[in-house]
Amino acid sequence: MAPKATIYKAELQVSDMDRHYYATHALTLARHPSETNERLMVRLLAFALHADERLEFGRGLSTDDEPDLWRKSLTGEIEQWIELGQPDEQRIRKACGRARQVVVISYSGRSAEIWWDKIADGLARSKNLTVIDIPAAWVQSLTALANRNMQLQCLIQDGQAQLMNETTTAIVEPTLRMAPTARVD
Repeated sequence: MAPKATIYKAELQVSDMDRHYYATHALTLARHPSETNERLMVRLLAFALHADERLEFGRGLSTDDEPDLWRKSLTGEIEQWIELGQPDEQRIRKACGRARQVVVISYSGRSAEIWWDKIADGLARSKNLTVIDIPAAWVQSLTALANRNMQLQCLIQDGQAQLMNETTTAIVEPTLRMAPTARVD
């Protein structure tokens, strides 16, 4: 019998001063048996960085047709497609064709640099693509917050995110590797 996903619950209060977005989200995250706590917490951070009432978790690791997170319009069009890790160039191009805005968040330190060096030129013409890197040391600080039942606050200001619970604060400063060449709303 295959191992089942582990369910994590999070109450996430987001105060995003950069986007003027303030809301509390009750989230349920299913951690796939092959998913690490690092990846789980980067998914949660990705939600906080792009929080919206219509943003939701995709099936991610369990399906190739969905991203880790996405936001759809009321008519079902994909407005935002968010991938984690180091997806291949073809998958990113396909996402750019399907969604209005695509965000890739890498977080694996040196291997993320090698991955980006390999595919950056091929993605240079993708006008709706944003690529962000979370340095490995900051990912490790996020994992200290991982718990099956989390109550977290996230303060985002000047591109810096502070994710905290009652005892621990993780500060994350994402590095922008690529930004859209034309404004995409």
